[in-house]
Amino acid sequence: MAAKTLKIFSKTINVILMVLLVITAILVFTNLTSEGSPKIFGQELKVVYSGSMEPEIKTGSVIGVIPAIDKNSYQVNDVIMFQQSPGVYVTHRIIDVFQNESGVLYQTKGDNNAQADVNPVLASNVYGLHSGFHVPYLGYAMDFANSQFGLVTLLLIPGILLLIHSGKTLYVGIRELKAEKAQVAASSESNQS
Repeated sequence: MAAKTLKIFSKTINVILMVLLVITAILVFTNLTSEGSPKIFGQELKVVYSGSMEPEIKTGSVIGVIPAIDKNSYQVNDVIMFQQSPGVYVTHRIIDVFQNESGVLYQTKGDNNAQADVNPVLASNVYGLHSGFHVPYLGYAMDFANSQFGLVTLLLIPGILLLIHSGKTLYVGIRELKAEKAQVAASSESNQS
């Protein structure tokens, strides 16, 4: 019974390690081949670095952003990503829409912030609409995977674990085979006597 449980446990570990290796390889391949942010189902995956939208969107979450097509069409309660300053993107909720000589402007506010953002967002600065898709804390892993050390680590560790596990499985199998052969040899010697 214990040997059967050990075999099932061993096979389960083997499957989990293979799945992790395949997922890691896909993530690394996607990061290396995509220009800019990785995409899934037409949504760009972006990392949220602040807690301004908590509890809905936690710090370190990966969110799906649908790139803006018509930047003038967003409405109150839409969550948008916009460029606050060169290279700085913010994801906040629209609380008011108005227009002036500059065009459409969005007043935004982080759900966790007490006050609305000081400056309204020009429609031309909107990057895209948050699709509602978000995975908490996955952003930390994505940032790690994008670093050189992370890339090497994510490829090597699952591979090494898989090799170690396969080696152990092979060793156990060889031991069992030798034990069976010894038992057959002992059985045939006793039958000959």
